[in-house]
Amino acid sequence: MKFTKMHGIGNDYVYVNCFHEVVKDPVGLSKKISDRHFGVGSDGLILILSSEIADCKMRIFNADGSEAQMCGNGIRCVAKYVYDHNLVRKNPLAVETLAGIKTIELYTEKGCVYSSRVNMGRPKLMRSQIPMKGAETQVVNEPLTVDKNISFQVTCVSMGNPHCVIFVDDLKKIDIEKNGKAIEHHNIFPERTNVHFVKVHNSKEVTMATWERGSGITLACGTGASAVCVAGFLNKATERKLLAHLPGGDLELEWAKDENVYMTGAATEVFTGEWLL
Repeated sequence: MKFTKMHGIGNDYVYVNCFHEVVKDPVGLSKKISDRHFGVGSDGLILILSSEIADCKMRIFNADGSEAQMCGNGIRCVAKYVYDHNLVRKNPLAVETLAGIKTIELYTEKGCVYSSRVNMGRPKLMRSQIPMKGAETQVVNEPLTVDKNISFQVTCVSMGNPHCVIFVDDLKKIDIEKNGKAIEHHNIFPERTNVHFVKVHNSKEVTMATWERGSGITLACGTGASAVCVAGFLNKATERKLLAHLPGGDLELEWAKDENVYMTGAATEVFTGEWLL
């Protein structure tokens, strides 16, 4: 099976062109191919498929084999792949995901995509939409007890997948793995959740660290950065336009007047290879 390794500011996935390849067991393949010692090494597996309702379709599987609804960094790489490899030579592109059809404006140089602006859609803010147990309200700066001695103020947003955003004074003092895992698996989140710890520098700039549902600590999360943009504005901590610094690079976000969140960032193809089935 031929594959391509790609990343969006360090959020790396193995991509399979299912216009030409058949993947019978994506759950099992994702677990094996994502292993950084015995496989290719990645945050997960993304399948690029044909679509009856869009220009193409993406399915994303985390490193633990669980299927996610959407991946902001991954979808930019999907757009780059189908355009650069002449599967669909259109701009803008429409990509079908489990979170709906996303429209992507491509920025090209010498016939290849180097960056893109994705319409991530409208955030969902009600508790049942995240989903999250409890009374049907928005979850803005709400206390969440992780254990007897640890509690965080959380703001929760769905960008087609669940996100829990926590604003902190010092990222260095946060145990991302311990607290991220505990919050991901907290019983208040029936479908688990992605977790983001965020330091606000000013109203237009933040730094964030991410624990991704099903993958652990990652260098970047596009849907998470989009959720941070929304959460920052809801908490009156940031403006609607935001520059987010992630360990793998920067993303530009805007929660626009049309209520959609727009994300702009790079996409990079690293190498191609063959996986022995």
